[in-house]
Amino acid sequence: MTELRQRGATEKELQHQSSEDKGSETEGRSEREGASDNEAKSDSGIPEVPVSADDTPEVLNKALSGLSSRWKNWWVRGILTLAMISFFFFIIYLGPMVLMMIVLCVQIKCFHEIITIGYSVYHSYDLPWFRTLSWYFLLCVNYFFYGETVTDYFFALVQREDSLRILSKYHRFISFALYLTGFCMFVLSLVKKHYRLQFYMFGWTHVTLLIVVTQSHLIIHNLFEGMIWFIVPISCVICNDIMAYMFGFFFGRTPLIKLSPKKTWEGFIGGFFATVVFGILLSYVMAGYRCFVCPVEFNNDSNRFTVDCEPSELFQLQDYSLPSVLHSVTGWTTVKLYPFQIHSIALSAFASIMGPFGGFFASGFKRAFKIKDFANTIPGHGGIMDRFDCQYLMATFVNVYIASFIRGPNPTKVIQQLLALRPDQQLHIFNSLKAHLTEKGLLPALEAAA
Repeated sequence: MTELRQRGATEKELQHQSSEDKGSETEGRSEREGASDNEAKSDSGIPEVPVSADDTPEVLNKALSGLSSRWKNWWVRGILTLAMISFFFFIIYLGPMVLMMIVLCVQIKCFHEIITIGYSVYHSYDLPWFRTLSWYFLLCVNYFFYGETVTDYFFALVQREDSLRILSKYHRFISFALYLTGFCMFVLSLVKKHYRLQFYMFGWTHVTLLIVVTQSHLIIHNLFEGMIWFIVPISCVICNDIMAYMFGFFFGRTPLIKLSPKKTWEGFIGGFFATVVFGILLSYVMAGYRCFVCPVEFNNDSNRFTVDCEPSELFQLQDYSLPSVLHSVTGWTTVKLYPFQIHSIALSAFASIMGPFGGFFASGFKRAFKIKDFANTIPGHGGIMDRFDCQYLMATFVNVYIASFIRGPNPTKVIQQLLALRPDQQLHIFNSLKAHLTEKGLLPALEAAA
């Protein structure tokens, strides 16, 4: 009996333990399922931008219907690339003012594409005032940058008009006041349940402004230095993009970077050499025309932009001695080149080596948000931002390059600023300059020559 009681107690304990084990297993399973559900929810919560439909023109679809998707994409990209290059030449023909307007339009479109991705990613359509504030900040930043440009390059016109002179004098204060208004509107629009989301989009907007608006402002500054500083860098980036694609399409075997699987070492290297040669040849052709090499300036007498000057030494042919290796091959001892062609090697090398990293950055951005293109504006190419991802990086380099190695003091701007001073200030500067020249021994020589 005692053994039976012990055996029964043991069986009850085993049953109790087994029930506990089953309970723990059930709890563990429910926890795992809950965790997997949470993971699924978190994964499903990762926002994805809707994939845009193929908007290739119906004419091209019918004409290329018999080709494979690879060759169809090649022809579509090629045809539309030629169309864009033709449009680029057309706006160059229309002059610098039209180019500046095109840059502004491209900037607005790029801003729209990136901000639209932000709206889709963070589901911010319901956020109060956010669409309005995004475009308001774009307006404020453009007012600041274009106001700085007008004050710098239209100084004579600004000083001649009283209203413009007042706006120029208080331009930075007005710009700050406009931004501060938008900042206060953002703070007042904060909603308790959307705090984090609203600050995400606030940061998104400002980073977009930094990338797009600042770089487009630098492009316009490069344009004012001479159209050659605008055309050659942009053309080098376009050439590298085309030639890297061609070399990669026909000869590509070795992947270059995981962020962009279609990029190959063959395309990268082939695009580099082709772009350097293209930059040297294009610079040689353009350096001989004043309309390309002269700075874009505002003529106070005619109230219009003028592109006419005596070309600097940078755009005058000079003799360069060839190294002995090249001399033995070509038989030439010297060669005539424009000094700008030497600089074009630096520009084309940057466009080929560092420029693609702008594209890689854009590829990483698109992969982060699971999209193929920024938009579907240009069939076979994506959005406008897909075509200008390398151009913005190039614009910064050109602006820094000009400031570091090319640009010197501008006497015209110095005189314009002196003429804007009061008569007593002008007289003080005149006496100081006269004393300085006399001390240097230059003023008597000038008087004797006169």
